[in-house]
Amino acid sequence: MENSIKPDKIYFKKCILILSVITGLLFFIVICLSVLNLIISSPELYATLPLIYLIWIISVVLMWAISVPIIKLWIKNLEYVIRNDRITIHKGILTKTQQNIPYRSVTDFALQRTLFDRYLGIGSINIQTAGQSQSPTGYEGSLVGLINYDALHGRLKEKLKMLHPISEATTVAEPIISSNENVLNEILSELKQIHQKLSKK
Repeated sequence: MENSIKPDKIYFKKCILILSVITGLLFFIVICLSVLNLIISSPELYATLPLIYLIWIISVVLMWAISVPIIKLWIKNLEYVIRNDRITIHKGILTKTQQNIPYRSVTDFALQRTLFDRYLGIGSINIQTAGQSQSPTGYEGSLVGLINYDALHGRLKEKLKMLHPISEATTVAEPIISSNENVLNEILSELKQIHQKLSKK
């Protein structure tokens, strides 16, 4: 049974919100330079202010013109397929990749909600594996921009419990260890009896 999931449209709003914050920070830097010019009344700084404003405007326009289409394409091509034995992540713009993460290598599904996520009502599920991930985030993969993150997180955690029953493995392993000890004790006892009989002869 396969279940295909795509990031919610709200995820695009999150990306736009992040771009807006970056734009605001750049604007704040320009305002600080303007205030600094008023305080110190430097002719050199005053002469460079028009150039700084121009650079700021060009930077913001280029950032939005390049980022928005790339973000749209990235989200459009992003898809998560929940299979019985693995999770498949489809992603990419020019070069499309398919990443398969088998459940047997997964150690945990970590739910993550940033400040923007909480504000917009979405969440992400990070996939942790036993091996070291090559990703800068340290996770093998991430299911981002989910609107029904709680339900999916619960399903994935249940599946992980079924595949890695730690509590059951512990309870099953203990009797096996004790039974092995009993067998060894019986063998030792038999050897002692044989030794005693041989000593008497």
